[in-house]
Amino acid sequence: MSYFGVQSKGDENKGHACAAFQKILESFKLPDGPARHDLVQFVDAEGYLNLIAVGYWIDPAQFEKWHESRAVKEWWASDDRLHEGVGYFREILRPRMEQFETIFTHEHGPFEGVSILFPEMSGPIIEHGYWGSMRDRLPLSQTSVMDAEGELSLQVGSPALGGRVIINGHDNLTLIRSGEDWSTTEGEERRTWYNDIEPVLHEGMNYLRDDGLEVGCYCNRYLHHMDENGNVQEKGFGYSLWRSLSALETWGASHYTHLQIFVTFNRLAKKFQNLTLYHEVSVFDAANQYYEYINCHPKTGLLRAVKS
Repeated sequence: MSYFGVQSKGDENKGHACAAFQKILESFKLPDGPARHDLVQFVDAEGYLNLIAVGYWIDPAQFEKWHESRAVKEWWASDDRLHEGVGYFREILRPRMEQFETIFTHEHGPFEGVSILFPEMSGPIIEHGYWGSMRDRLPLSQTSVMDAEGELSLQVGSPALGGRVIINGHDNLTLIRSGEDWSTTEGEERRTWYNDIEPVLHEGMNYLRDDGLEVGCYCNRYLHHMDENGNVQEKGFGYSLWRSLSALETWGASHYTHLQIFVTFNRLAKKFQNLTLYHEVSVFDAANQYYEYINCHPKTGLLRAVKS
């Protein structure tokens, strides 16, 4: 799972950003490109527009062929990326299957993320609806507590100086992609989403974006899907990188911003028939993470979390 982003600020730079983003999308069409990709966008707290293509590969060997191909490798490594008036980033994460879980509220979709590539989905499961169920769904939990080991570290560059910065992850860094699709809601269900659920969700996402470091959240993006023409769709997801699974669990079980989301949704859950919720959660080995930022502002992604 790889997040390729283009970052810009101001209307005068939107054209450059869109052209740069198209270059990334064109690379997806090369041999061994992703089996699936999503297009999403958001404006961050510093006012920068971020266009992101999320690519999914089932076969790690196929990803390596694509990633190491001359066209892809040389384009990202070129010094031209430093002088185009936009920022670039790529966050590449490769969980082993025992480090990954996904869950949906609806047995028959519509599915999102990597699950679209799987041939089938299981039926209802009992590991759901209680604090700790997320951990129980990770196969690795049978043999490991998955605590964080090590720290984020700089491999190349400095966030304060800009330019090209590469960051090393650490063992058991955790990702959650937690999404919602409200495109088929209508009537009271739709009003409840917009008036009651989305505002508290947005508040929680902004807390993690701005102050998440105090609870172990390295970065958070509240993303909305868009089509090939940039039109925003009625579905989105929060993307968060955490120091550990336990930090994510603690925020979910005890912090007022998540409890407000949890309580509000459960109070109104009976009104929802068409709203689809899902998430993906993964933990990673340090060797299976790669974070690179080019000309990005110092609060982008893991730049804000790594110690210079």
